[in-house]
Amino acid sequence: MDNGYNFTAESGGIRLDRFISDKYPELSRTQVQKLIADGYVTVNSRRAKASYKVNTGDGIEIMVTPPPPSPIAPEAMLLKIVYEDADLLVVDKPAGLTVHPAPGHPGHTLVNAILAHYPALAEIGNSPRPGIVHRLDKDTSGLMVVAKNRAAQLNLANQFKSHMVTKIYQSLVRGRLTPGCGIIEAEMGRDPHDRKKMAVVSRGRESSTEYRILRYIGNHSLLELKLRTGRTHQIRVHLAAIGFPVVGDTMYGMKSPYLARQFLHACKLGFSMPSTGEYIEFISELPADLTSALKAVEREADWVVK
Repeated sequence: MDNGYNFTAESGGIRLDRFISDKYPELSRTQVQKLIADGYVTVNSRRAKASYKVNTGDGIEIMVTPPPPSPIAPEAMLLKIVYEDADLLVVDKPAGLTVHPAPGHPGHTLVNAILAHYPALAEIGNSPRPGIVHRLDKDTSGLMVVAKNRAAQLNLANQFKSHMVTKIYQSLVRGRLTPGCGIIEAEMGRDPHDRKKMAVVSRGRESSTEYRILRYIGNHSLLELKLRTGRTHQIRVHLAAIGFPVVGDTMYGMKSPYLARQFLHACKLGFSMPSTGEYIEFISELPADLTSALKAVEREADWVVK
């Protein structure tokens, strides 16, 4: 967590505490309410109440004093490194691996594994997420880039913020999605009924996902998806919202008899190299569990046809 946030509200009409927690999902509403009560949040340079209704154009500043960081222990794990140079690592993250330590999950993360491979990563900033510039859900597999120095981290973070990074995913969904290609645009925020989930909400953050049908398999569609924005759970929420949930996604859809996690894989990642500016792309094939599930769905479709 950074030392604070300073921004201008692009919309208004909702309570200050909800506005901030929707904009910054890493801050729970309880945390935000305590920050407001303790005077760490100002609106137009003045203290405000949690119930204050935000107006478009309000200047909001949040001062956050992070707790002293706990040392992150290196943990030797099998790590698939796709590419490495002096500035960065590109890794193929397996499903089931959390990206960085968090409350209740202090170890056995991608960061712990990378620290065992590259101990100097611990020297990047004062953060529990050294080198991390983007994330994948625990049960989403695929490509991630990790910075190895502060300059590379700032460069890559700016590329993500400016939507200059290519992020392509493959997913299998229930139903025959039509038309064959399109764009899903829906504002997203915290689910008002379940804070652990995201949802399509009014006055949420702008979110956009491109999709293209690779092929239909019985009553399923294999999709290629491109993120235009990078909201938490974006692909899963968008597809569920239009009635085509990701196979195996128990949070936004339902269980699959063929798969123990959601069928979602980050198959292509492209960005400009921090030192040279050269644009480069990396590709990851579907892992074994997704390939196996795909074959099972194909067999089921063949049986139904016969």
